[in-house]
Amino acid sequence: MEGKIIITSDSTCDLGPALLEKNHIALARLSVILGDTTYRDGEGIEPQTIFDFVEKTGDLPKTAAPSLEDYLHFFRSFTDKGNTVIHFNISSKASGSHGFAVAAQKEIGEDKVFVVDSYALSTGQGLLVMKACDLVKEGKSAKEIYDAVMSLRDKVNTSFIPDTLLYLFKGGRCSRLSFFGAKVLNIHPYIDMKDGELYPKKKYIGNMSRCLKNYVKDLVAEYPSYDDTRCFITHSSAEPELVESVRKMVEENFRFKEIIETVAGSIITSHCGKNTIGVLFITK
Repeated sequence: MEGKIIITSDSTCDLGPALLEKNHIALARLSVILGDTTYRDGEGIEPQTIFDFVEKTGDLPKTAAPSLEDYLHFFRSFTDKGNTVIHFNISSKASGSHGFAVAAQKEIGEDKVFVVDSYALSTGQGLLVMKACDLVKEGKSAKEIYDAVMSLRDKVNTSFIPDTLLYLFKGGRCSRLSFFGAKVLNIHPYIDMKDGELYPKKKYIGNMSRCLKNYVKDLVAEYPSYDDTRCFITHSSAEPELVESVRKMVEENFRFKEIIETVAGSIITSHCGKNTIGVLFITK
């Protein structure tokens, strides 16, 4: 493996074990803290563990980024063998992870480690990671790959529909008035990312099935031109019937070569709650 370009990411990319293994992607795992117990994202913790904790305590889990020392050890495990690392972080506006990764990059050498602030989260971040993997297979250099993915950051559709605003409310991303209003009126917001931050783009009224139909319809209208390489349907342990209905709508309305279903990891689940679903892809 010496002298290779190694693609790495925060665990928040939500790509799942099969994709990680197939594409040789290494993860720097964030931590999830439930009371007195600390878990590494994706290791020994299931979404239901988080749902049970919130229901029992009324509190959201705490999350923590890898430290500078963690990143130094992580990057050096590759660069000490002569490899070059291209690393992807969750949006710097959502976590301190990026800042620690950049500090480690400067200590190791900016010609040995390239750090990308994805300005996204979950598989919005994962789409950039996968694009980098595509470019590695095409034989591009580390600098070419870095420049290419940086140019795509504002073209990634990172959006989702939460079934409940409880987790966003508890996390300070939703006002008390919005939370109770949504609960009473059965409102499900279309949450999008712009410039690395989450914001409510539109409001749908009705059950999740109806709202998801309108959501996909709006995506079709808004993004007539898109990268057809792949699309992610990412959810936080959503009902199988809902996920399947979204897949069918995507298949009928888009022409992606690959539609990949992934389940959100514990970091993302900690902030969005059960039954959240998003359709994520790169636009043109």
